[in-house]
Amino acid sequence: MHLYHAPASPFVRKVMILLHEAQATDQVTLVPAAGTPLDPGSLPVAQNPLGKIPALARDDGPALYDSRVICRYLDDRFGTGLYPAAPRLWEVLTLEATADGIADAAVLMRYEQVVRPEPSRSPEWIEAQWAKVDRALTAVETQSMPLLLGPPTIAQIAMGAALGYLDLRHAERNWRAGRPALAAWWETFAKRASVVATGPES
Repeated sequence: MHLYHAPASPFVRKVMILLHEAQATDQVTLVPAAGTPLDPGSLPVAQNPLGKIPALARDDGPALYDSRVICRYLDDRFGTGLYPAAPRLWEVLTLEATADGIADAAVLMRYEQVVRPEPSRSPEWIEAQWAKVDRALTAVETQSMPLLLGPPTIAQIAMGAALGYLDLRHAERNWRAGRPALAAWWETFAKRASVVATGPES
C-alpha cells in the first residue's frame, strides 16, 4: 500500500497515528504529496479526483480517500479495535467528526492566510472559521470528555491530530484558555509513542 502523505496535515497524521498504534507502519510506503487548491502540485489527483490527502493506493482494489474511510479500512485490516460496539460507536464517530471539523476549519484558516493573495484575504472568513473551532472545542470540554478517557479510539486519535494542528499553525489563538480538562487530556495523550512519532517535526 502507498499512502500519499504530508506530515503537517492533521488528516494524514490521524492515519499515521493509527498505523503506529497498529504497529503496521512497515505495511505502508509513504509518498510525499504537496499542493494547494490553487495549484495541485504533486497531490494525488489520479487516486483522489478531489486532489486531497491522505489517499491510500491499494494493490487489491481502488484507492481509498478521506481519512475516515482510510482509518476504518486500516482498523479492519489490522484489527486495532479503535471502533467500539454500538451504541457507544455512534458517540465515538460523532466526536471523530467534530475533531475532523476542527481540523478542516483550521486548515481553511491556514489557506486563507498563506495561499490567497493578500489583497483577497478575508479576516471575516478567518474569524468565522475560528468561531467553528471555538464552539467545537467548548462542546468537547463541556460534553465529550468522558469519550476521551480509557483505551484509545478513533475519536481520541482524530482529536489529537486536530489539537496538534492547532498548536502547529494557530498557537497564538491559545485554544487551551478556559478548557482545562481538554488541555490536560492533550498533555497526556501527546506523550503516546504513536503521537510523538507522527509530529510534523519528527
